[in-house]
Amino acid sequence: MINEATLNQASAAAQFALLLWPGNDLHEFVQNMEDIINNPNSSVFLAFDDEKPVGFAQCQLRFDYVEGTQSSPVGYLEGLYVEESYRRQHFAQHLVQACEQWAKTKGCSEFASDCELSNVDSLNVHLKLGFTEANRIICFTKKL
Repeated sequence: MINEATLNQASAAAQFALLLWPGNDLHEFVQNMEDIINNPNSSVFLAFDDEKPVGFAQCQLRFDYVEGTQSSPVGYLEGLYVEESYRRQHFAQHLVQACEQWAKTKGCSEFASDCELSNVDSLNVHLKLGFTEANRIICFTKKL
């Protein structure tokens, strides 16, 4: 079962976010999830096995240019995580479909995502979920 997260579920979503992006602060992630849940241009979905949360997806609208797209806004998958023991059971697929449906209700005709060049597992999941690779880039920074 997939549900759009409520404020009462922000902590559960934050715990999955911490697994996806380790090294961050759980308290900050809880606040971040609350902000996302309260924002009409973003959403968090939770996957459940009975009543146990087993994964999450975070999505939002992006109004700036999104690589490979031709419209605005674009629905954007910001994060996706499913507990290892629940993978390959279509939870990720259902989470992404919920995000895509949410984006459609916001007027989007395109949906996008990204992953690091070295993250082959994420690349493979994206391809299995129906995404098409749009481009590969390397970003640079310089201290001034």
